[in-house]
Amino acid sequence: MKSDPTVCVMGEDVGHYGGSYKVTKGLAEMFGDLRVLDTPIAENSFTGMGIGAAMKGLRPIVEGMNMGFLLLAYNQISNNCGMLHYTSGGQFKIPVVIRGPGGVGRQLGAEHSQRLESYFQSIPGLQMVACSTPYNAKGLMKAAIRSENPVVLFEHVLLYNLKEKIPDEEYICCLEEAEMVRPGEHVTILTYSRMRYHVMQAAKTLVNKGYDPEVIDIRSLKPFDLHTIGNSIKKTHRVLIVEECMRTGGIGASLRSAIIDNFWDYLDAPIMCLSSQDVPTPYAGTLEDATVVQPAQIVAAVEQICQ
Repeated sequence: MKSDPTVCVMGEDVGHYGGSYKVTKGLAEMFGDLRVLDTPIAENSFTGMGIGAAMKGLRPIVEGMNMGFLLLAYNQISNNCGMLHYTSGGQFKIPVVIRGPGGVGRQLGAEHSQRLESYFQSIPGLQMVACSTPYNAKGLMKAAIRSENPVVLFEHVLLYNLKEKIPDEEYICCLEEAEMVRPGEHVTILTYSRMRYHVMQAAKTLVNKGYDPEVIDIRSLKPFDLHTIGNSIKKTHRVLIVEECMRTGGIGASLRSAIIDNFWDYLDAPIMCLSSQDVPTPYAGTLEDATVVQPAQIVAAVEQICQ
């Protein structure tokens, strides 16, 4: 925002309150109420306002206080954000970033535990990325703001407390690249967002059992980085997908289809996919845990796929 006066932020409580998870803390004091705009509780309206601002030359960052609330703006995100560049014959660009906290938290209830990547992946014209570390959160955010495309940036409510030393110098992360988290030889584990940490926890157990898993944080949910993914599959010949998204119509289903289409001949075992249960997320903590993939399930899946 210091280097580009066209960048602005809008959403519920993003101003002097600093955002529901303090992502915009201090920005209102630095840049004023017009560039850090508190909006009414009217997601469809302020998302449309952001898209219109992008059409006129600004680079808005639209925050949904919780990603589940952006379902109220689905019409704007689908029919306008994703399509206006095309339906206008290229006359308009829509350089808008739509971001906010999502995922299954800690007893937040079904309506606050949405995984909207499954909802948005079928919208033509949208890019989708999911951050998982402080380093790539900053790098992906910078890249998304600079992009001429509309980008949906998924943040997870349980990852805001992570700390990491990041470079002082300028850097950005490519919006279309996966991240190699752990090189390995026996199986390719593809994951993103919070599940990265469940996978890495499982990887410690797997190493002790004699397995050598390769872990890739796909980061780019649309489009997939099939170059990085394909090179890994050609080495390991086995794939496990671990996601917090729902099994039916989720990111894992799309990723499995892409792998079959492109790398079928390199597979020595069926692709396995661990996803959340197809149920509204329960409020009760024990039931909530039962709906989400746990490290022990990842260990068992790798043992099965490597038999």
